[in-house]
Amino acid sequence: MRGMNKSDVQLILKQLNIKPKKHLGQNFLIDKNVRDKIISTAEISKNDIILEIGPGLGALTEKLIDYAKQVYAIEIEPHFYSYLKNKFSDIDNLKLINGDILNVEIPPHNKVVSNIPYSITGPILERIFFTSNPPHGILTIESKLAERIFFRGDYKKYSRLTISVNSFMEPIQRYSISRNSFYPTPGIDLSLIKINPKVIINPFLLENKNIQFYLKFIAGIMPYKNKNILNALEIFFSKTTSLNKQEIIKILHENKFENKKVFTFKIPEFIELCKLFYNLNNKHGECD
Repeated sequence: MRGMNKSDVQLILKQLNIKPKKHLGQNFLIDKNVRDKIISTAEISKNDIILEIGPGLGALTEKLIDYAKQVYAIEIEPHFYSYLKNKFSDIDNLKLINGDILNVEIPPHNKVVSNIPYSITGPILERIFFTSNPPHGILTIESKLAERIFFRGDYKKYSRLTISVNSFMEPIQRYSISRNSFYPTPGIDLSLIKINPKVIINPFLLENKNIQFYLKFIAGIMPYKNKNILNALEIFFSKTTSLNKQEIIKILHENKFENKKVFTFKIPEFIELCKLFYNLNNKHGECD
């Protein structure tokens, strides 16, 4: 299939009597070359089971079904879901699901290939990839977020997203994508990224309750990345537990953690710190 250009998309939207919703990230792929780049980067085999989030009008979907064993496409907009059901009515290896990716039951899959809704990138990453057995990801996302995921030493870009994604995933490739490849033109710069599951995920992050505490822990201290770890921990625990400053000092000292700036800590150190305080909170019965 040749893909859809801007005129095609405008015509379909007019026929469906729909105006794209910005808050749902409804920007439709209109560049065949970008579509082909996504497909080649995904390296899809006939054994792959693909999850596509927000297929929209199916520009990417129509290529995914040519390569994959099975494609699951989750679309929140009922009108687009109906359009896709009709468009792909004779396709056996495509299952369309009408629902919110953050709430629906997600079918088993080993790759996510998607131009994901930009407004909920963080929650999607958390739900899909921050698990003990994450899939491969080939995603079009906001360039500023891609810079944080592919952190290369600029502490200003060292963020909660950097740590959380890199705790579970290995960033592999990143390409700039013109915002003019989509209609309506999004107001952000875009990147195509490829992330693979880490070969070995820290054992602490293999249980859901540990993962949830870890994500909460990272989210709680990274706003204070320019502070020393003691101060950041004190602020975080003052909001979540009865742990006081002297107890925090004792734990850091006993486990040979320097009271250095938060942004100088490496991911394995964050995990070990989190594990220490998780175990302590468990003893106090204060973990969620």
